[in-house]
Amino acid sequence: MPKSSRKVVITCAVTGAIHTPSMSPFLPVTPQEIIDDGIKAFEAGASILHLHARDPENGRPTQDPEMFRKFLPQLKQATSAVLNLTTGGSPHMTVAERMRPAAELKPEVASLNMGSMNFGLYPMLNRFKEFKHDWEREHLENSRDLVFKNTFADIEHILRTGNANGTRFEFECYDTSHLYNLAHFVDRGLVRSPFLVQTVFGLLGGIGAHPEDVAHMKRTADRLFGDTYVWSVLGAGRNQLPVAAQAAAQGGNIRVGLEDSLWSAPGQLAQSNADQVRKARALLEGLSLEVATPDEAREMLDLKGAGDVAF
Repeated sequence: MPKSSRKVVITCAVTGAIHTPSMSPFLPVTPQEIIDDGIKAFEAGASILHLHARDPENGRPTQDPEMFRKFLPQLKQATSAVLNLTTGGSPHMTVAERMRPAAELKPEVASLNMGSMNFGLYPMLNRFKEFKHDWEREHLENSRDLVFKNTFADIEHILRTGNANGTRFEFECYDTSHLYNLAHFVDRGLVRSPFLVQTVFGLLGGIGAHPEDVAHMKRTADRLFGDTYVWSVLGAGRNQLPVAAQAAAQGGNIRVGLEDSLWSAPGQLAQSNADQVRKARALLEGLSLEVATPDEAREMLDLKGAGDVAF
């Protein structure tokens, strides 16, 4: 069984690299929008903010550390949240590009994708017909022939870089094989407990979001890691809250945010990340579960603390 607590950690993934600006007017794009939405998500109950950056002119994902520096100090000052930087960036980027912000800024937590995979975003072309920027349609169309590259060498490089900086990882596992890849690095001593396993459901190219899929990933992680890990889930799109509810009832933590879903209800766009955090919090409180504070999340994950980052 994973490490459990009566307190549940809510992670909020503020903007990501999947959705494009034309899909929702509420998707944070500029540094100020990321700051404002991040603060509101924290105030609503998120103890971890998972962060990407975008070009403020056209909303295109960027891993330029200077763009992260435009919002990280403000979020650090205005909140006590754990600030988690992506090393996934965009599937269209090289590993060297993707790693730059975490390598330079030395966050408490960084995400780490645990295997190469097909990453199909192109079905969204059936739902969104008009785009403000040329890159948006290309971004989606090119995913028909896209492999999100995360080789063993890539993963080891990111682990060694982060370990040297005292950064812990949100291990993003999109399928069962990714759990076994993680077990490989645990066995090699490159991952120490307690570690955060973020199981991802409902993205084309990864495992589905059926309740049996969620149960299977948990059973596999329990068998591989016993009580050495902290379990969290994210469900893509309409799967966000159903997957969260199942995991919360089974002792898990949850991730929401506009990176993973643009919606707050069927046919209703979320007007902020805080909308989704409030729904997640209401779900947990309806199950008589308490929401963890950022400091409680730091204790659960044995993080180095906000005073030891480079921003």
